[in-house]
Amino acid sequence: MLLTKTFSNRVVLYQISWQQFENLLQDLGENCSARIAYDDGNLEIMTPLPEHEYFKQTLSIFVEDAAEVLELDYECFGSTTWKWEIKKAGIEPDNCFYFQNEALIRGKLKFDLDYDPPPDLALEIDLTNKSLDRFSIYIRLGVPEIWCYDCNDKNLKIYQLEGDKYREKEQSLVFPNLKIQEIPGLIEKYRMAGRRNFRKAVREWVKLQA
Repeated sequence: MLLTKTFSNRVVLYQISWQQFENLLQDLGENCSARIAYDDGNLEIMTPLPEHEYFKQTLSIFVEDAAEVLELDYECFGSTTWKWEIKKAGIEPDNCFYFQNEALIRGKLKFDLDYDPPPDLALEIDLTNKSLDRFSIYIRLGVPEIWCYDCNDKNLKIYQLEGDKYREKEQSLVFPNLKIQEIPGLIEKYRMAGRRNFRKAVREWVKLQA
């Protein structure tokens, strides 16, 4: 018997085998807008809301513009499905990037976590409480750093993997010289000024701290 829980913008399925998870991914296809998280038999399917997507895109733009100003090589893979059968873990982050390992995956379009490194940075936008503990999934996938943006409290927290747990940090491994916690203030300051003005402000802000 399939056990489910339904919330306003997400549904959680329990006792889902790995093969059922794989079949669902295939059925949903690459054009599905929902976000998937799989944790050893528990599967969450979440439909992002406009507010969630706004902050996801805005934070992603910050990462890319900062990388451009600092002349850092990077690659962005959006909400790619990262899964590892032996770990019984799978997730679609709000966005993800390669920085430290960019050279190792440059030009690749298909990945196998048995051989390839996971993304160096994952973004998670929190608008409503997610049902599954995403940290548990990210730990098993080995993602070194996560930025968690809280849309309600307007704060940004950095977590880095140390051993078998994530610890909150003040500095990013990707941008060690930038005051990442100031990003929410920058976003709110320029939210009504439009995307172009925000990007100009980001670039100037990064130059001042570089």
